[in-house]
Amino acid sequence: MDNFLSWTRGEFSITTDNKKISLDVVHAFLAHESFWAKNISRHVVERSIEHSLCFGLFKNDEQIGYARVITDRATIAYLSDVFVLAAHRGQGHSRWLMECLVSHPDLQGLRRWVLLTSDAHGLYEKFGFTAIDSPEKWMQKFNANVYAK
Repeated sequence: MDNFLSWTRGEFSITTDNKKISLDVVHAFLAHESFWAKNISRHVVERSIEHSLCFGLFKNDEQIGYARVITDRATIAYLSDVFVLAAHRGQGHSRWLMECLVSHPDLQGLRRWVLLTSDAHGLYEKFGFTAIDSPEKWMQKFNANVYAK
C-alpha cells in the first residue's frame, strides 16, 4: 500500500508507512522480549510487516512502538504485535497508538475485531474490546513451538 497515514504529537509520530518501520526494532522486540513470538525469525517478521497494515510509533526518528493489523479491510481485523519499548511505557503512547489505529479509514465499519492479550485488557477495553461471548464457538489451530529453534 503506497498511501499511508501519519499522526504527530510534539516529538512523537505514528505512521502506516511500512518503509519507515524498523525491522531491527520490531524483530528484536518480538524475538527477544515478547512472550508471544519468542525466537521468531527475522524473515517471518519481515513477511508479516509486508502483508499487514502496520503502525510505527516514533520519537523523532527512533522507533519506540509498533502495532500490526491483519485485515481484509472490509469485514475483520486481527490486532497483533502491539508494543511500546520499556523506556517509553507509562506515558500514554499505547493509548495514542490505539486511538490512531482504530480511527484508520480502512478499518471503519468492520464486523469484527479480534486480539489475544494476557496483560493489557484494560487498554483494549477502552476501545470497545470485550471478552468473547461464546468461546465454545471459536476454534483454533495453534502451534506453540513454531518459532522454537
